[in-house]
Amino acid sequence: MYARGMSVREIQGHLRDLYGIEVSPDLVSAVTDAVLEEISEWQNRPLEALYPLVFFDAIRVKVRDEGTVRNKAVYLALGVRPDGAKEILGLWIEQSEGPSSGCG
Repeated sequence: MYARGMSVREIQGHLRDLYGIEVSPDLVSAVTDAVLEEISEWQNRPLEALYPLVFFDAIRVKVRDEGTVRNKAVYLALGVRPDGAKEILGLWIEQSEGPSSGCG
């Protein structure tokens, strides 16, 4: 949520509204700081030069956005390396609604 532009106070309110739990701004900051470094490392990791198979899929999830719940697609790219190991290449959340949104 922080990476998507929500402030610590907005995250605190979101967790209260969605899950009914109270967390301190300090806890939100500590978790955010700990996770952001790992996310950055994952986003900047080197990928293989070749993936013989790449699968694309999506799942629809309910997301609270600006006070309303909307259905959005989470897109996934999964690569299969030559040795058969699977690797998530990326995840994307749908940015808009309507028939023209998504991967087409």
